[in-house]
Amino acid sequence: MKQVWIPRAGRAEVLEVREAPDPTPGPGEVRVAVRAAGVNFADVVARQGLYLDAPKFPFVPGYEVSGTVDALGPGVTAPAVGTPVIALTRFGGYSTRVCVPARQAVPLPAGVDLLAGAAIPVTFLTAWHSLVVLGNLRPGERVLVHAAAGGVGLSALQIAKLRGAGLVAGTAGPSKHERLRALGLDAPIDYYKQDFEAEVKRLTDGKGVHVVLDAVGGRSFQRSYDALAPGGRLVMFGASTITSGPKRNLWSVAKGLFGMPKFKPVDLMMANKGVFGVNMLHMADDEPDLIVDELGAILGHVAAGALKPVVDLVVPLAGAAEAHKRLESHGNFGKVLLDMADPSAPAGAPAGA
Repeated sequence: MKQVWIPRAGRAEVLEVREAPDPTPGPGEVRVAVRAAGVNFADVVARQGLYLDAPKFPFVPGYEVSGTVDALGPGVTAPAVGTPVIALTRFGGYSTRVCVPARQAVPLPAGVDLLAGAAIPVTFLTAWHSLVVLGNLRPGERVLVHAAAGGVGLSALQIAKLRGAGLVAGTAGPSKHERLRALGLDAPIDYYKQDFEAEVKRLTDGKGVHVVLDAVGGRSFQRSYDALAPGGRLVMFGASTITSGPKRNLWSVAKGLFGMPKFKPVDLMMANKGVFGVNMLHMADDEPDLIVDELGAILGHVAAGALKPVVDLVVPLAGAAEAHKRLESHGNFGKVLLDMADPSAPAGAPAGA
């Protein structure tokens, strides 16, 4: 099989395509012939050496795949060989073959595109868990989504509309506003020129929003909290502010970390506000059955046409560097995928070749 490795911290060009033996599924596992792998901002952060959960270099990144079951481990009868599935991977997803627990290889409903399936697990699970499970979003409530044009942002927009949200506002660059409006965003906010906290207060006549999804980090967490209405919920699931370019910048890291607020229990009680943290990688480890149940609910809505993955860019395995650069520049509108059907690079070649 072929894989993309991160041999050391650095720019996107450090990514390497390597050859490796096909894995053998162990007890309780299935092997998946990967059709596509999702590329996430966490992969970029891991490549820069800034992701706390990442293995030591060198390692294979990747948290999610779509593909077809092609082998069963001992004791496994389902999903059967030939079943199209999607799955979360704890790293290792940038591979043409992966082994995952059989329970966590979730069959795709008929009619759901296998390639686009790789755009579902991380983004839709993060958005669903944040809005539905933790945020308990109710009809008519107001929502603010940061990075609304990203994979999680577009998933959250669709889920918020599905749940009957009232106002849905989102931060994004101005070039993306019209496309966001076309997908149902009520109020795009230009994060280059507008103060999102002040804009939220203006849009809501000073009342604030009921749920904020924030993966920016730093001072944004405090300002998002301040934009909440009484009874509001802030869900934090990332800290993109710690990286500001193609390689690690210690000043950005320090600024992002030291800018994060310390929430005080008494203040939370007096304001009737909630603050939640989300790490789907840990959730998949700690509560795998919950993850499978949530993914099943999401896929039901995808099959019905109520939710749809938005794919921005598809590149071959050899184009992993291009995929990382797309996310680093914040140029994507939706999900970036690696197409494993044609890896198109010799073993040992730079992934950016």
